[in-house]
Amino acid sequence: MSGDDEWTVARYLATRLEQVGIRYLFGVPGDFLGPFLTIMQATTGVRWIGTPTEMGGGYAADAYARVRAADVAPGGREAGVGAVAVTYGVGAFSLLNSVGGAYVEDVPLIAINAAPSYEQWLNQQAVGLLTSHMSPRRESNLDVYRQVTVDAQVLSNPGLAPSQIDGAITACLTERKPVYLEVMEDLWHAPCAPPKGELRAHERPFTQRNQQMLDKAVAAAVELIRTFGTPIVWAGEELVRYRLEDELLEFVQATRMQFCTTVGAKSVVSERHPLFAGVYNGKASLPEIRRTFKNAGCRIGLGTWSTSKNLGGDQAIGDDWIVAARDGVSVGARYFPEVQLGRFIPALRTALAGQTFPDDHFALAHAAGLDVPASRAEFLDSLSGDRYPEELTYDSFFQHVNSFLEERATGGDPDAPSPFTVVSDAAFALLGSMNLRITERAGFLAQNSWLSIGYSVGAATGVALGRQEPMKRPLVFVGDGSFQEICQELSTQVRHHLRPVVFVLDNEGFYGIEQMLVSPCYYRERPSDGADFYNVLHPWRYEKLAEVFGTEKDRMHGFELATHAELDALLRDIADPGNDINHAPILARVRLSRHDYPRALQYKIDENCP
Repeated sequence: MSGDDEWTVARYLATRLEQVGIRYLFGVPGDFLGPFLTIMQATTGVRWIGTPTEMGGGYAADAYARVRAADVAPGGREAGVGAVAVTYGVGAFSLLNSVGGAYVEDVPLIAINAAPSYEQWLNQQAVGLLTSHMSPRRESNLDVYRQVTVDAQVLSNPGLAPSQIDGAITACLTERKPVYLEVMEDLWHAPCAPPKGELRAHERPFTQRNQQMLDKAVAAAVELIRTFGTPIVWAGEELVRYRLEDELLEFVQATRMQFCTTVGAKSVVSERHPLFAGVYNGKASLPEIRRTFKNAGCRIGLGTWSTSKNLGGDQAIGDDWIVAARDGVSVGARYFPEVQLGRFIPALRTALAGQTFPDDHFALAHAAGLDVPASRAEFLDSLSGDRYPEELTYDSFFQHVNSFLEERATGGDPDAPSPFTVVSDAAFALLGSMNLRITERAGFLAQNSWLSIGYSVGAATGVALGRQEPMKRPLVFVGDGSFQEICQELSTQVRHHLRPVVFVLDNEGFYGIEQMLVSPCYYRERPSDGADFYNVLHPWRYEKLAEVFGTEKDRMHGFELATHAELDALLRDIADPGNDINHAPILARVRLSRHDYPRALQYKIDENCP
C-alpha cells in the first residue's frame, strides 16, 4: 500500500487518470490487475466499475468518453477521456474489439493491460515456463494494440514509467484516439517520481503555408457556392469530436443555410433549431430527406465522414460538393490539404459576410415536383404522430417514441431539457432511431462506422455514469441479435442503480439487417422457411431477464410490448418521475414481424427486386 508521501507506478497512473477528468475505470479484474485497483481506490477518487465482459467494459469507457467530452466546456480542465483495464492475454484480446471501435470513431480511450511480472517473462525466455494467460510471443498483446492505438507502451522499468505514461496520455488527448499501456505486475508497487505539471493536448502549429492553403480553400468554396447556389450544410462527426458546435451555429445563423447532420453527428446541436432539416444518411435516409438534400444547388459537408453506412451508395464528392474533414477540404475536384476544420468554418463565414441563403429546401423540392412535404416544419412534424396501427412496426414504434420525447417526457414544453440520452445500436435500431428529433445537444449516441452489434447495451453504463443529472437516463434501442451478444452488461446497471430504459427490438428472432444486405428480396417475397436459415436466432423471453438480473434489493422491471396501447402505457409510466418503476432499470421486449423493416431501407428492395 502506498503511503501519503510514497509514489509508486500504480499511484502515478491512477493520479494521472484522475487529473484528466476520469472518475470511473471500467473493466474485468484479474490477479495481475488487483494491486493497481487497490492502490487506485486508496489514493484517488477514481472508482472501479467491474463489468461482466471486457468488451462491455470497453463500450462503457467509450461512451463515458463521448458524453464527458460533450458536457465539458471547450478548453476546460477535464478532457473527456475514458479508461478501461483488463488482464493480459485473454482479457486484452477480448477488449480489442471495443478499442478498435474507439480508434475508428476517434474516441479518446486509455486501455490498461496488466501483464505478468518481469521475472515471469525472464522465466519464459530462459526455460519456456508460461504463466497464466501468457503467449510464447512476448509482444503479442503489444503488436495487436499497435494497430488500433496512436501510442502503445510496455512498462517494465519504474524509472521510465512516468514518462511513458505521460507520453501516451498526451498522445490520447492530442489525437483524440485510444492509447495502450501494458504494465508488468511487479511495477505496481515499484517507486517512481511524483507527477509534474498538467497533461494537455498539443495543437499543431498554424504556419504561413497553412494560412495560404486556408485562403485558397475558402476562395474556391465561395466560388462553388456562387456557381451552384442554394447551398445546404451537412454537419458531421468532427464537429462533435473537436467541439465545434458553436462554430456550426454561428455559421448557419450568419448565412441562414439549412443543415442536415450525419447519423454520427446527430444532435450536434438541438434539433429544435429553426434551420435543422433532418438526418441525411445517403440512400438509407428517409426518401423525403434524400430527395430534398439532392435537390439543393450544392452541399457543404463540415466534418463529415463518408462511410458506406452514411452514404448507402450515394456519391459524397462531386462537382457540386464541398467537404471539409480529416484536415483537408475538397471543393469539387480540387483538394486543399492541411486545412483545419476549426479555422475553415469561421473563415468561410467571414468570406460570405452579408450573403444569406434563407431557402426552405423542402419547399424548393416540393415546388420542383418532388414527392416531399411542402416545408421543413411539415416534414419534421410528420416524424411524430398520435395515430398508429394496433400492432407495433419499426416505423410506428419510433414515431410513437418521437412523440413521447417531444411531448410527454418534457411535460409538453418542447424547450425543456430532455431527461434522456438516446443510445442506439447498429442495424434496424439505428435506421429507426436516427429520425428521432433530439431536442438537446449531444442527446444521441451511436457507433455509425464501426457498428459493433451490442455496443449500445454496454455503452449505456458509461452514459449513465457520465451523466448523473436527476432523471437523466439512457434510452436504449437494440436489436435482438445485438442484445444476445452482450445482455449480461445489464447486471452492472442493476448493481449500480443506473436506471436505463432498454427496448429490445425482437423481430421473431432474426438478423434482419443481414438478410436485407444479402438478400433484400426476402422482404418482398416473404418466404416461410429456408431462405434465411443462417440469420435465425434462438428466441428468448427477454423481459424475463429482469427476474434473472434483479434481486429484492436491486430491482429490475421487464415488459413485453406488442401493441401501441401497451407501449403507450409503459411510456406514461416512464414519464412519471414518481412511478416506482423509474427507480430501477427497465427492459422492454418490443415484438415485431420478421418481415418488417424501417422505411429508410425501402431503396434496397426497390433497386434489387424488380
